[in-house]
Amino acid sequence: MSALDLAIAAGVALVAGGINSIAGGGSLILFPTLVALGLGTVAANVTNSLAQWPGYLGGVLGFRAEYRGQRGRLLRFGTVALLGGTAGSVLLLTTPSAAFDVAVPVLVLLASLLLAVQPLITRRLKRGEDDGRGRDPVWLYVALFLATVYGGYFGGALGVILVGVLGVGLHRLKLANALKSALSAITATVTLVIFGIFGPVEWSVVAVAAPASLLGGFLGARVATRIPTTPLRVFIVVFGVAVSIYLFTRI
Repeated sequence: MSALDLAIAAGVALVAGGINSIAGGGSLILFPTLVALGLGTVAANVTNSLAQWPGYLGGVLGFRAEYRGQRGRLLRFGTVALLGGTAGSVLLLTTPSAAFDVAVPVLVLLASLLLAVQPLITRRLKRGEDDGRGRDPVWLYVALFLATVYGGYFGGALGVILVGVLGVGLHRLKLANALKSALSAITATVTLVIFGIFGPVEWSVVAVAAPASLLGGFLGARVATRIPTTPLRVFIVVFGVAVSIYLFTRI
């Protein structure tokens, strides 16, 4: 990539990191940018995954207080995320790239629509909260496995899916949000290792985009309470739908 391409990737990664902190959905901005800069869809996906990995660690640190008393649950759910993220990553790298080219417009559209309905999901989950001390249902483990398979394969709006699943299963939205960050970090770490060793990563992009994403996440967290998230969410959703339509035309 040229110096200009790398500068563009870094700038968009900075914005994507901030968007992730404020409203979520930053991958829906960075992924199509990398495709537009000339990367294939699979290469753009794995590069995007590695570039945004540092931002997940910040989320985990921010929820440290919520993890008290959750060690057993974190170990159980973390094991599921490890297995699911591994399965999704291997699936991406072992299936033909043409299959991903067909799937990615659908995945981008799904991620965009999930981001659009996230406020509705959050409101519904808040109304159904309880103390969350009951036994975790078996279906929750199955749902988490499928969600993290998706996360390892593509990952856009994974956080929205995890919050929805955990919120329904645990009936505690704040805890669900905290566990979402931990499981997203585990899934992202799995993709970091597998894609880093076996994937078609554009390392020059990762070198500039990963620190930019981390900085963007930090700055976004500082301003998250000062700016309205609804206009930003609308922009991301509209942009994501437009990208999915464009990708559909390329199939």
